[in-house]
Amino acid sequence: MPFSGHMNRGLHGRLVNSLYIEAMVMADEARAYFSAQGDADRDELAVPARIGFSCESLKVTTRLMHVIAWLMAQRGWQRGEIGEHALADPKYLLGEAAPTDAVVLADFPFAARALIEGSADLYDRVARLQAMMRGERDAAEGARALMDRLEQAF
Repeated sequence: MPFSGHMNRGLHGRLVNSLYIEAMVMADEARAYFSAQGDADRDELAVPARIGFSCESLKVTTRLMHVIAWLMAQRGWQRGEIGEHALADPKYLLGEAAPTDAVVLADFPFAARALIEGSADLYDRVARLQAMMRGERDAAEGARALMDRLEQAF
């Protein structure tokens, strides 16, 4: 899954490690905020916004856990614990995460908005990286299949 030629193993490792550190720091910040200040901030909101706030805190956690799981699988591949073809298994792909409604965010405190938007941005970047890597793999497999057909024809 990871490579067909555009990204080398070293670049992949540095990128994955950087994203992993970012995700772990963000997860710690989210835990700290939502377990302490988030409760006070939520209590200051109107009832409908409180419900939205609670839902968004769960979305942040879900996004970050999906990102961390995907990055851990990539790190496992780097260490040789997971085979390249195994990475195509759905259990190693980035899990689906619900999007955030921008209208809901309007009434939230800055700290909550920053975490929510930051987790969505990180998730989107990892999703684009996965799509790029899968696209490279699909292109490489298509080229190999074409070469095989040409060899068989001649």
